[in-house]
Amino acid sequence: MTGQAAERDRSPHNLSVKTPLEEEIGRAESIFSRLVSLVVRLREWAHRSLLEEERPDSFLERFRGPELRTAPSRISNTQPDANGTSAKGIFKKKWDLFVVSPSDNAYYRWLFVIAIAVLYNWFLVVARACYDELQVRNYICWLVLDYLSDTVYIMDTCVRLRTGFLEQGLLVKDHAKLRDSYVRTLQFKLDVVSILPTDLAYISTGINTPQLRFNRLLRFPRMFEFFDRTETRTNYPNIFRICNLVLYILVIIHWNACIYYAISKSLGFGSDTWVFPNNSKPEFSSLTRSYVYCLYWSTLTLTTIGEMPAPVRDEEYLFVVFDFLVGVLIFATIVGNVGSMIANMNATRAEFQARIDAIKHYMHFRKVSKELETRVIKWFDYLWINKKAVDEQEVLKNLPNKLRAEIAINVHLETLKKVRIFQDCEAGLLVELVLKLRPQVFSPGDYICRKGDIGKEMYIIKEGKLAVVADDGVTQYALLTAGSCFGEISILNIKGSKMGNRRTANIRSLGYSDLFCLSKDDLMEAVTEYPDAKTVLEERGREILMKEGLLDENVESGGLQKEDTEEKVERLESSLDSLQTRFSRLLSEYTHTQQRLKQRITLLERQPYQMDCGADANQDTGTHAETSSEAEPVSPCQNNVQIEDKKSTT
Repeated sequence: MTGQAAERDRSPHNLSVKTPLEEEIGRAESIFSRLVSLVVRLREWAHRSLLEEERPDSFLERFRGPELRTAPSRISNTQPDANGTSAKGIFKKKWDLFVVSPSDNAYYRWLFVIAIAVLYNWFLVVARACYDELQVRNYICWLVLDYLSDTVYIMDTCVRLRTGFLEQGLLVKDHAKLRDSYVRTLQFKLDVVSILPTDLAYISTGINTPQLRFNRLLRFPRMFEFFDRTETRTNYPNIFRICNLVLYILVIIHWNACIYYAISKSLGFGSDTWVFPNNSKPEFSSLTRSYVYCLYWSTLTLTTIGEMPAPVRDEEYLFVVFDFLVGVLIFATIVGNVGSMIANMNATRAEFQARIDAIKHYMHFRKVSKELETRVIKWFDYLWINKKAVDEQEVLKNLPNKLRAEIAINVHLETLKKVRIFQDCEAGLLVELVLKLRPQVFSPGDYICRKGDIGKEMYIIKEGKLAVVADDGVTQYALLTAGSCFGEISILNIKGSKMGNRRTANIRSLGYSDLFCLSKDDLMEAVTEYPDAKTVLEERGREILMKEGLLDENVESGGLQKEDTEEKVERLESSLDSLQTRFSRLLSEYTHTQQRLKQRITLLERQPYQMDCGADANQDTGTHAETSSEAEPVSPCQNNVQIEDKKSTT
C-alpha cells in the first residue's frame, strides 16, 4: 500500500512541476491563441477600411444629436453581406484604398517634395556641369542628393500611376483606367525620360560628368502643378505670383551665367576682353567670385543694360544677340505681368475709390453741408480700414446655394442662435434666415431706431456699443454690447401686444457699430414654407410678452378668433377652387361621353340601310352586267350611306 501511494504521489498529475511535453503544448497553445487574436484584429481592420464612409454634411452635423451621428456607421457595420465577398473583390477594394485624390492635402505636400527635387536639379546640376570646382569639391554630397532625388522621382511615378481623376463627378479608382489615362499623356513620356539611368555612363566617363543627368530637368510639369495649386490655396495670390515670376527670372539668369562661364572655358579664360578673366589672377580664382561675376554679367546682358565688354569672335556675337533677344522677352514679360499684378492688387481699392468719388460728386452737386460730408467720408474710411467694404452678396453670388448656405451658417449661425425667439426653431428655417441677414455699419451718434417708429427690422449687434437713450439723446437708460439683439418682437406683429409693432425706445450708436439686420419681409417670406415654425415663433413671442407684462390677453383672444375666421375663409376658398376644378373635369368628361354616344347611335342607324342596299345590288347584278362593267353607277342607297356618313362626320 505504501509503494502504491508513493507511486501515485510521483504521477505527473500530482506533481507541481510540468513535464517538457506539457510545456511544449502550453507554448504551442499560447502561440496559436496569439495568432488567432492577430487574425481577428486584421479582419476587423480590413472590414473597417473597406467601408466607404460618406462625407458628413456639415450643416446636418450641427443640428443632429450624437446618437444620429453614429447611427449610419452602426448600420453599415452590422449589416451582413448576403452574397459574400470573393477574394478578388476584397483584393480590388484593398487596392483601391491606395488611390490618391488630387484634392487631398497629402497630394499637395507630395507636390512640394517633388518641386524641391526639381529645383535642386534645375539649379545645381547645371551649375555643377559648368563649374568643375563645384563638382569636384563636394562630389560625395552631390551623389547622395542625386540619388535621393532619383528616388523621389521614381516614387512620384508610382504616385502618378495611382492618382485618381474625376469622371462624371466621381473619383475614378480603377487602376487600369488610371494607368491608361496616365500612359497616354505627354507627362508620362517626360517622366520616363527623366528617370532613365543615364548616369550609368559614369563607368566610362568618370563621376565628374553631371551633364549626364540633364534628363532630370524634364520633371518640370510637376513643379508647375505645385505652383498652380499653391496659387489657388494661398491667401496672398498676387504676392505669390510676383515671387513665382522672380523665381523664373532667377533661373534664366542662373542658366545664362553658367553658359557664359562654359563658353569662356571652351574659348579660354582671358583669351580676349569678352570672356571671363583668367582665373589665375587672385581676384578671380575663387569659386564664389567666378559665379558672382558671371551672374552679374548675365543680369546686365538680359536686362539690356549693357556696359559690358564688346564681343570679339563670331560665336560671342551670336551668344550676345541671343541674350539680347531673351532679355527683351524677359523685360516685356516682367512689365506685363507686374503691371497686371499691381492692377489686380489695387482692383478693390480702385473700385472703392470710385464709389467714394461718386458720393463726393453727388454731395457737391446737391450742396450738402460740410459736416454731413465729413461724416460720410469718415464712414467710408472706417469701412476701408476695417476691411468692411466688401459686398458679401457680390462675392458669394458665384457659389452654389449649398456652399453659400454653409458659409452663412459658419459666419452667422451662432449670432442668430442668441436671439430668444429663434432658439427652438427648426434647422431649415435657420438656414433661410442666415441667408437673409444683412450687415450694416452705423457711425457715432446715428440712431438705429427711434421711439414710436414702426418696427420693420430686427438687429443683432456684432461689434460696437449701443445706448438706450431718452428723447433728449443724452440720458442713457441701458447699454447694449456685442451679442445683444433688439426689435425681434416688433417684426412678428403679435396680436395683443401693448406696444404693437412700434419701437418703444431710442437706440443710438456710441461709436462705429457693426450690426446684422433681418427685415420683417424676409422673415415672413422665410416662414411661409414653415407654418409650424411660424406658430412656434408666435408662441415664443407671446411667452416673452407675457413674462414682461406687455401682452393684453383680451385683445389676444379676439385677435386669435379673428385669425381663426380668416383661416376658415381661406380654407373655404381653397375648397371652392378644388370643387370648381373637379366640376370642370366632370363636365369635359360628360361632353366627351355624349359625343361618343351620338357616334354610336349614328352607326346603329346606318346598319339597316346598308343591308337594304346589299339586297338591291344582288338583284341588279344580272340585268346590268354590261353597264356595270363599263361604268359603275352609284345607287340611291349608296348615296344615302354617303349622306349619312357626312351627317355623322358633321
